[in-house]
Amino acid sequence: MASKNLLLNVHSNLEPPKPDGSTVLMRGNYQYYHYGCDGFQDMGWGCGYRTLQSICSWILENGSPDTSQPGEVPNIPTIQETLVAIKDKPERFFGSREWIGTLEAIYVIDTLFNVSCKVLHIARRDSIAKHADALRDYFEQYGGLIMMGGDMDAASKGIAGIHVSVDQDVYLLVVDPHFAGRIMTKEELYTKQYVKWQKVEDFVDSSFYNLCLPMVKSRELVA
Repeated sequence: MASKNLLLNVHSNLEPPKPDGSTVLMRGNYQYYHYGCDGFQDMGWGCGYRTLQSICSWILENGSPDTSQPGEVPNIPTIQETLVAIKDKPERFFGSREWIGTLEAIYVIDTLFNVSCKVLHIARRDSIAKHADALRDYFEQYGGLIMMGGDMDAASKGIAGIHVSVDQDVYLLVVDPHFAGRIMTKEELYTKQYVKWQKVEDFVDSSFYNLCLPMVKSRELVA
């Protein structure tokens, strides 16, 4: 089971980056997983696992159709074991400190929860802003937490919302799992920039990005 010390919905107290324009946020509850949060030391390599765990907590909260681990977010060894079992990774991967990316997260979500994910690929030097409508539509229709990762920008991150200002500036709400230590308040994450609104121009334009959009509707959006 997830640690009782994990904060819920760490983005929820953060104000939009601009007072004008439109903001669409994810819906439903998730737990914020980050480096070492469950006693497992993964600093320097575990960010993809932690973002995946946050997404798994959201899927469980919002009613996965099927899961091989009812009520549980998989720990890092279980994630590695799953990738070996489906033959995505060799046996030596289990117990290693090898990182995972968006595609591995999709395989784990599909295997453990029987949930398909849409992949949004943003080509190198393409504008993230070109995909603003697709991201807004996803948050409006499904409300899930998105996983984002790339090649030159290999740091995994969650995306919990999008803001488009009147002058068409586009911001993504980043939930960064690289925090290490004990968190007392959400505001600590805001001050230290682990949860922040990031203008799309400030992402690495020489990197491609893959985004994982879990295709489960938030309970708040189900009639």
